Amino acid sequence: MAAFQKDADWLDYCANPSRPTFVPPPGAVDAHCHVFGPGDVFPYAPERKYTPCDAGKAQLFALRDHLGFSRNVIVQATCHGADNRALVDALQASGGLARGVATVRDTVSDKELQQLHAAGVRGVRFNFVRRLVDPKPDAYYHAIIDRIAPLGWHVVVYFEAADLAERWKFFTSLPTTVVVDHMGRPDVSQPVDGPEFQRFAQLMAEHGNVWSKVSCPERLSRVGPPGYADVVPFARHLVERFPDRVLWGTDWPHPNMKDHMPDDGNLVDVIPHIAPTLELQQKLLVDNPMRLYWGG
Repeated sequence: MAAFQKDADWLDYCANPSRPTFVPPPGAVDAHCHVFGPGDVFPYAPERKYTPCDAGKAQLFALRDHLGFSRNVIVQATCHGADNRALVDALQASGGLARGVATVRDTVSDKELQQLHAAGVRGVRFNFVRRLVDPKPDAYYHAIIDRIAPLGWHVVVYFEAADLAERWKFFTSLPTTVVVDHMGRPDVSQPVDGPEFQRFAQLMAEHGNVWSKVSCPERLSRVGPPGYADVVPFARHLVERFPDRVLWGTDWPHPNMKDHMPDDGNLVDVIPHIAPTLELQQKLLVDNPMRLYWGG
């Protein structure tokens, strides 16, 4: 097999992140991260829209330990398409300390779904970000949901803030728990109480099955590291208003970052700014992800 060449403008993950000053509570979960390849073992998908650096399970688990976390939720990366082998391999190597969110097609067999479930998969991801994937008709996604709902799985959705109005009817029709990646990618130059972000807050307020990941300040910020201060009010608003339906994750190894590569230690140190009390930190990092992914 020919070696995969990462994109010329690809930024590699921070190889030596700082050790955070914030100490996560015991049992804390990094509820949004990925594994890439290695490409010579788990090839990247022909239809991918980017080719990353390799970032495998060993590096992910080493980062988990370095940051003071206990568990991971590994989300299937779009560069692997619907080939979940790298994800499953990482789950099986985790000793039960990782759960997964897969990408499947509407042709997936019941046997394949059962195998994914046995490996630790508990959800599927639908990506609507056009620069990363080509979205499908709604019927395609509903066909998948009909298959995964009996397993008790949930749906993770990734979209841009400007797309929420268009997708509102679809998102609110889903019978499962719906987890929104990265707060629906708000424009943080707009006010927290402005119409765009409050539309997303309305989605969560009116639909108790909708959760949000308060993650990826490095993608949303205009002011940048280390504190990503302009993102903090948005995340804190959701954590304080919906404390039982929020998750946090590093997004390691930070695919498709163009302007800088975050220090994962800095990202962890943002947590007490968005979840300022011990009770909120416990819910965000332990209770919520354990309930959703480990059933407890």
